[in-house]
Amino acid sequence: MKEELRRLLDTCLENGTEEDLRVIKQLLEGIQYKINRNRRTYIDGLLQMETSYDQNSCEITIPITPVIHNNLNIVHGGITATVLDTTMGVLANRLLPEGYGAVTNQLNIHYIAPGIGDSIRCKAEVIHKGTKTMVISGEAFRSDGKKMAYATGTFFMIKKE
Repeated sequence: MKEELRRLLDTCLENGTEEDLRVIKQLLEGIQYKINRNRRTYIDGLLQMETSYDQNSCEITIPITPVIHNNLNIVHGGITATVLDTTMGVLANRLLPEGYGAVTNQLNIHYIAPGIGDSIRCKAEVIHKGTKTMVISGEAFRSDGKKMAYATGTFFMIKKE
């Protein structure tokens, strides 16, 4: 496996554009971030997520880079959805008692403006917390402050096994 990866990486390094090389660097740094921080998932490292929270909200910010562009050179809608879902899910999981986890049951997103600029900042707040589900709202903002998406998510509360 290592030899195959070396050949693939060498080919990319020899033939890639400057943008290709920046993307490879970002992806490798994301994997290194996951390894160094002993994380279970790659998504936060690959997207360079910076997370902050208080008692009732959660915020995640990611830089806008070519890794997340669509063919129009704006943020791919699926990336916006992923960061909103992650922000809302992190908040849901922080509010649960030990031994429980939250999983997305439903996600609704309204795209308002294209994802351009330097970064995306997503903020989530609880709308309703029941005994089996939570409803959380999320908003995504561009670095110029313009709202680019609004979302709501319903999360099941499940006992971890």
